[in-house]
Amino acid sequence: MKLIKICFFLLLLQAILSNNASAQKQFKALVVTTTRGWHHEAQHAGFLAIQKLGVKNHFDVVIFEDPAGFTDRYVQQFAVIIFLHTTGDIFDTAQQKVMERYIQSGKGYAGIHSASDTEYDWEWYTKLVGRMFVIHPPIQTAKMKVLDSNFPGLQGFANGRLWTDEQYEFGPEKVSGLNYILGVDETSYNPNVDWGRVKGSGMGALHPLAWYHNYDGGRSFYTALGHIPASFNDAAFLDHIYAGILWAATGKK
Repeated sequence: MKLIKICFFLLLLQAILSNNASAQKQFKALVVTTTRGWHHEAQHAGFLAIQKLGVKNHFDVVIFEDPAGFTDRYVQQFAVIIFLHTTGDIFDTAQQKVMERYIQSGKGYAGIHSASDTEYDWEWYTKLVGRMFVIHPPIQTAKMKVLDSNFPGLQGFANGRLWTDEQYEFGPEKVSGLNYILGVDETSYNPNVDWGRVKGSGMGALHPLAWYHNYDGGRSFYTALGHIPASFNDAAFLDHIYAGILWAATGKK
């Protein structure tokens, strides 16, 4: 009888450990949606899409809600912090230092769309993103250009895939070593735009829209795509942002 009880206990323990192992997620992501400027209509759709990516790909997704809670202790539970449609100056000096130490500890950052229209005066952040938004023409359909087919998640943009978006134009590189993976063919749309205080006429033969790089001990991925809410229902785009999130979180391609 005692042997039977021991065997039963061992089987029960094995089942508990097995369930705990199966419940272990790949990683945990914090999504920051704070805006101090333009509020994007696609922001809600974007967060729901990332939540669904988490369910599909077995990682946890948490939305950032408490500014006072952005501390070293809090953020260390996350493998990646995602800036989704952020705009303007969203962090105070203390929070900026938390973010810097977070990346320096070997963690990851993923910026989506207007994440490059955020914190222009925070030099460290501009280098984390890699290039900052300057201007965009009216929303247009244009041909995409895969610049690095070795980076995953880009299959849906091959062969001149048509994509409708704001087609961001960027300023100069803030840091060396950016790995460009996706761009736009400027001959397929009209890049000319005039906002009075700033004008745009495109970026030339190399007009990048997505890239990644190692920075200050951690990892950074950025994509300019995602202005339109419907984009977050597109399988190719979801593959693209998941590949970027996965790399930023784990370093795996």
